[in-house]
Amino acid sequence: MSAPLMSVNALNIKIKSLLEATFMHIRVEGEIASVTYHQASGHVYFSIKDSESSIKCVMFRSNAAKLKFRLEQGAHIIVEGSVGVYTPRGEYQFYATSIEPYGKGALALAYEQLKEKLKEKGYFDPAHKKPIPKNIRSLALVTAKESAALYDMLKIIEKRWPLLEVTIIDTLVQGERAAGEIARALRYADTLGVDVIVTGRGGGSVEDLWAFNEEIVADTIFSLATPVVSAVGHEVDVLISDFVADLRAPTPSAAMEMILPDRNEVLYTLDELLTRYRRQMEQLLFRKSSELKAASEQLQRLSVSRRLEQQQKSFESLRSEFERVMRYRLSQLETRKALAAEQLRQQMGFLIEQKRRGVQMMEQNYLANDPRNRVKEGWAKVYRDGKNTTLEGIEVDEIFILEDKSTKIEALCKKKSTF
Repeated sequence: MSAPLMSVNALNIKIKSLLEATFMHIRVEGEIASVTYHQASGHVYFSIKDSESSIKCVMFRSNAAKLKFRLEQGAHIIVEGSVGVYTPRGEYQFYATSIEPYGKGALALAYEQLKEKLKEKGYFDPAHKKPIPKNIRSLALVTAKESAALYDMLKIIEKRWPLLEVTIIDTLVQGERAAGEIARALRYADTLGVDVIVTGRGGGSVEDLWAFNEEIVADTIFSLATPVVSAVGHEVDVLISDFVADLRAPTPSAAMEMILPDRNEVLYTLDELLTRYRRQMEQLLFRKSSELKAASEQLQRLSVSRRLEQQQKSFESLRSEFERVMRYRLSQLETRKALAAEQLRQQMGFLIEQKRRGVQMMEQNYLANDPRNRVKEGWAKVYRDGKNTTLEGIEVDEIFILEDKSTKIEALCKKKSTF
């Protein structure tokens, strides 16, 4: 009996029916040999292999959108799905509905992949961190409106700094739509002109907190002009938003403790400053009072009336001193006058005696030199040209004078002879 005749398409359809009925909801382990993300359709085409063979796989857009991590060549994965046949080409392939990393959770791998990606882009670089203002006057809280985290933050705000202007921006903080909602709320908060934006929520499972590990939230935080504080979960929870934000707080309450001043500390500081200010003012007033007193005294010293008074006193003092000195000098002069009078009397007597003796001597000299006393009887003095000479000095024919004590004769030498 001959086998029934079948068309190629009928054969492929029968094979497809058998495979899809036999290999439904199975899990396959393998290493990714190749992978292609189709941008237009959103499908992911890849193949997995072991040491002996490989199989082509496809994950359609609806399931691919749920992947928490990115497929990379060489990754060890577990694929869940079914085997199907593409009848036009007679090719079978594995239709994946879910994929998870082998040996670790999909979320953990997605976390590490995104963290490494953002680190390479510089999102965690301290140089990009904006400083948190020291004095915060306005704040935007991006969180769920009815959450315990919001209540805790408001309670801390009321306790520490009730003067703060707070804007609450309600948003989903978990679920598939949460990441997009958080990003939208953050962008809106950035337009309000507040000093700081705080985003976060209370504790929960990794899945509950996952919205803060999404790339769209990280991109938004990095792009904002306003400083952002990430306050998600408990202290042990470290999210991607914590790395990208300008400040990471271990809890929502801790965020308020970290960025807001304590009003009691501020009041204490103000009181201390007021005390210091009063003390400085007292010291300043004392110093200025002393300076004013000194200036007033100096003004009095330098005033015209004061200077006239001082000049009058100086004049009186000088006049008194002058009178004292003059009296002393006059007394000295009186004493000196008496001494001088006595000395003058003595000197006059001495001089008179000297003059008397001089007169006597002059009289004696006169008498001694009187020709009448100097020339003896029968003798005469001989003069020539007004000078004494001798008869020996007279030459012949020379005129000379002969003088005795009573007579003077002008003579002419007619003849001269010596003995």
